[in-house]
Order: sequence, then structure tokens, then C-alpha cells
Amino acid sequence: MSIERPVAPNPYDLLPATASFTVTSADVTAGAPLKDDQVAALGNTSPQLSWSGAPEGTRSFVVTCLDPDAPTPCGFWHWVLVDLPPSCTSLATGAASGPLPGSAFHCRNDGGGKGFMGAAPPQGDQVHRYFFVVHAVGEDSLGVDSDASPAVVSFNLAFKTLGRAILHGTYQH
Repeated sequence: MSIERPVAPNPYDLLPATASFTVTSADVTAGAPLKDDQVAALGNTSPQLSWSGAPEGTRSFVVTCLDPDAPTPCGFWHWVLVDLPPSCTSLATGAASGPLPGSAFHCRNDGGGKGFMGAAPPQGDQVHRYFFVVHAVGEDSLGVDSDASPAVVSFNLAFKTLGRAILHGTYQH
């Protein structure tokens, strides 16, 4: 039996509008269930992502994964990767667990780790959406350190984002 709650809006629709650009993935299909590799108990592997068409003036990127459907008032952050260099336009499958390009680093996710945490909705809960977002940033550094919470990263992004590329998959136990 599935728990039914109202579906939360796309959280990025609630933020000030920015330019958009394209993100694609060999591992995530828009609106479709995630592969087992992207599920915490089955693979816990960050997906491959590629992006193009970032706005002029982009000086770094931030990659995040948010589940807005988690049974909390603020969703659940699965991945926060900060300060990717502007020359970086893709991440290989599993990149979150290996060396990162340039001076990029992970901030902690809501599971308490620094890296990617796969989908892990409660058993029997509604379908959850996982928003993989590449944020084009107009500064070389977002100005946070690896101990920053996802909320602090998001707050900084609110003032430094030039554009967003959004792709979401789903998962349900």
C-alpha cells in the first residue's frame, strides 16, 4: 500500500528564473525510474551526466540531486558537488566516488556523507522524484567549504546562478 501525499511542485519553479541549458545522462531518463545503480541499497553510484549550452559568463558549476518528495518539510539532498571548473562538461558514472576535476569538492548530503547517496525512499511511500541539476555559476568558487549544509549551498546559489540544467528520474520501493 502506497502512502499518498500531495505532489510537491518542482522546487526550481519556485526560485527566480534563470537561463536554462541542457543536461543529459546515459543513466537517468527524464521522468523514468532510476536504474538500480542509482539506488542506495542496490548500487549507490552517481549517474553519468553531460551538459552543454551553459550561459556566457559561466565560471564554475555545481551539481546537486534533490528529492523534494521525501517526507520532510524541505526534501532530502542526495548530492552536492561544488566548484567544478568551467571546462568540465560531463561526469562519468561513479564520478562522485573518484577524483574530482580541478578544485571541485563535495559538501555533505542529508545522509551525512560527502558524495552521492542513492535513492532511498521509505518502503511503501509514493513515487519520489530525483532532480539532478547542473547550476552554472558566475564565480570561480561558490564561496562555501565542504562542511556547508545543502541549505547554505542553495542559498549561495540563489545569488550566483546564471542558469540551470535539470533532469529528473523517479524511484519507489
